Amino acid sequence: MLHSVTQDTICAVATPPGTGGIAIIRVSGPDAIPICDRLFIPGKIGEIGDCKGIRLTPLFAETKKPERQRKKLADYNSNKVIYGFIQCDGTLLDEVLVTVFRSPHSFTGEDTVEINCHGSIYIQQQIIRLLIENGARQAQPGEFTQRAFLNGKMDLSRAEAVADLIASTSAGMHKLAINQMRGGFSDELTQLRMQLLDFTSLIELELDFAEEEVEFADRTQLLTLAESIRRKVACLTESFSVGNAIKNGIPVAIIGKPNTGKSTLLNALLNEERAIVSDIPGTTRDTIEETLTIGGQLFRFIDTAGIRQHTNDRIEALGIQRTFEKAEKASIILYLFDLTVENDIDDLIATSRWLQKFQKPFLIIGTKNDIARRTPTQISGNVLPIHISCKDPADIERIKSIIPGFIQFPSCEANDVIVTNIRHYEALCKALSAITCVIEGLQNNLSGDFLSQDIRECTHFLGEITGEITTDDILGNIFSKFCIGK
Repeated sequence: MLHSVTQDTICAVATPPGTGGIAIIRVSGPDAIPICDRLFIPGKIGEIGDCKGIRLTPLFAETKKPERQRKKLADYNSNKVIYGFIQCDGTLLDEVLVTVFRSPHSFTGEDTVEINCHGSIYIQQQIIRLLIENGARQAQPGEFTQRAFLNGKMDLSRAEAVADLIASTSAGMHKLAINQMRGGFSDELTQLRMQLLDFTSLIELELDFAEEEVEFADRTQLLTLAESIRRKVACLTESFSVGNAIKNGIPVAIIGKPNTGKSTLLNALLNEERAIVSDIPGTTRDTIEETLTIGGQLFRFIDTAGIRQHTNDRIEALGIQRTFEKAEKASIILYLFDLTVENDIDDLIATSRWLQKFQKPFLIIGTKNDIARRTPTQISGNVLPIHISCKDPADIERIKSIIPGFIQFPSCEANDVIVTNIRHYEALCKALSAITCVIEGLQNNLSGDFLSQDIRECTHFLGEITGEITTDDILGNIFSKFCIGK
């Protein structure tokens, strides 16, 4: 895709692929209205068109109405829904509803037409074919949103929020995407960037009067501003760990010795046979990850290889190593032990102390209590394991009710700014490094030309997030991840 506003007209099915009750076909570009006019015949509900341009026949009438002048789409008011028919090779293809949006008051900022047709795949394909034959072309993934960005309808971070909103599968993901689309993140970055640009211009003005040794920029004021910006950028950078967890699922590692029911618990939580269950120790060799929404929040459950000290199987040993790695990275740990095995209380106490070293919430779960019928006892400090049977739906629901309490979710109010995008995070890290160099330069009384360079680097990376500074490669990579029709 080129980093410029193209002059051609694009079309695509905007609804999910497949057969449904209704499908929406979106057309955008300078010729969107004339192209659709060649296919569309306006009518009245209850009429069937002969699709020869003007005459319409009542559905149950014995006589034809007199011919009337056909009204064009260009003659209708913007944002008006128009009932009519799509003709194909002189014959009726479908009854449709057409909506016209005129530039600049549309999603893309261009003239846009949306055709609501019946969801038949054949009808969708035929309408797309007719649009292409009449001068449109098939849209690329994300091209409608890209045009909205290039036409100034939204900045780049808001455009990326559109993709996040489409992909949201939990209340937490939805709130973060909506907040970003509202522009709080963009507004804050734009304000920071403008403050830096103002100081850059003053410092560079000093360079023009270097011989006169004139100082236009107050170094003390610039240091105060730079420190304020560093705090804000650092705060945004640190929020990524929370935002990324909400977006991709808060990781929950299921660990324990072999045959303690880790895979069985995963299957019970998901209510499907996702992991292979066997009484043979070491069945799970690698991690298995699946997501589940609990209380509006997405969690990513990780089934791991059973932990044991000695194994002659190199593959199992690698799986055990990954178990420890996943435990390190997880936000919550579920440690399982088998109630049917006579566990030494000292072993569980040692396990409890070992889990506490991870400095993250953990829950010790005794499994197979449908056989053992044991009562939970306190094992270390205030650690009280819970006893369950993975065959009992009530016990599984109890686990689900406990897990969300381990995480302090952000409120995600209208003014909250939480970073969820890896591209934004990387740019913020670079901006943080640059503004730190500015502070160090001011403290060491560096000359204006060095300060100006560091400030420009910081503004550059902040501008990359909102799209004020970008490249065709970045745009192509971002919008290629969108679905076609959006």
